Amino acid sequence: MTTVRYQASAIAPLVLDALRARDDAGAVPRPHPHDANGSPLRCCLRRGRAGERVSLLSYAPLRRWAAEKGADPGAYDEVGPVFVHTDPCEGPDPAIAHPFAETGALRVLRRYSGEGWIAGGELVRLPQDPGRATAAVDGALDTAFADPQVARVHIRAVEYGCFLYEVRRP
Repeated sequence: MTTVRYQASAIAPLVLDALRARDDAGAVPRPHPHDANGSPLRCCLRRGRAGERVSLLSYAPLRRWAAEKGADPGAYDEVGPVFVHTDPCEGPDPAIAHPFAETGALRVLRRYSGEGWIAGGELVRLPQDPGRATAAVDGALDTAFADPQVARVHIRAVEYGCFLYEVRRP
């Protein structure tokens, strides 16, 4: 059994409830047709399955965190597309270390300070072997959290710029 070194955080249920009513771009989300390739769902951190209802909406993770903490992300505030189940779901499986760690994919890990300012980043091409792909993300997170000012890391897909999940300082 593999030990999970870092815990991926899905979008919190209360935030999902708010986003399902009105997203962070101010729009009312609409259900999205099922994607045969399995849209990456940020509510449960897995790919969508045939027949599931999903919505594509805009999400500003740093803005929401900053508002909660009284921080000011300034120009680092980003709004981007995410897929979620249209209705509440079971949430993520805590045994999955790094969701969406498809082999060969490019991921960017953006580091943020406790004040909400960007503190660096790293581009990671995931190896073809799934175990090595997880190890590559863990290694990049080790580097990120070696810097004491880093409070959280956002993992994004390079291909579309989508926010995938957040990892907080252990």
